Amino acid sequence: MIDVLIKILIVAGTFLFMEFVAWFTHKYIMHGILWTWHRSHHKVHNHTFEKNDLFALVFSLPSILFIYIGTYHEKYSFLLYFGIGILAYGIFYSIFHDVIVHRRIKIKFKAKTSYMKRIINAHYIHHKKHTKEGGEAFGFLWAPKKYEVKKD
Repeated sequence: MIDVLIKILIVAGTFLFMEFVAWFTHKYIMHGILWTWHRSHHKVHNHTFEKNDLFALVFSLPSILFIYIGTYHEKYSFLLYFGIGILAYGIFYSIFHDVIVHRRIKIKFKAKTSYMKRIINAHYIHHKKHTKEGGEAFGFLWAPKKYEVKKD
């Protein structure tokens, strides 16, 4: 039972830690040295893919590697659960960012909870800037209360 609890805690902890990793990477790498990739995401365009999508490939590599090593090398089996946590974050991120916010897959969705309204609003505020500098709201699945949507 303790073994299962530890595995669940590793997955959950990794998932939560990934929000910090995403925030840090978004603020200091995507809006820094790799702005050449991320710029495509801050421009209006009519094509399906953008250079920014390369980040999804790069960010999936640690998850793939951890799941592979954790599955096939018993000594490092604990890495499987870190890989699953990263994968879970990637799935939630993709649904939120690409489907709900940017509507890259057309679905009917209307935010009803204050949490969803806040993180969507924070992302829209982030996209008001079309430059590398001066951005704000770099998180993806969490946003501070200051981005709370004011009731009409």
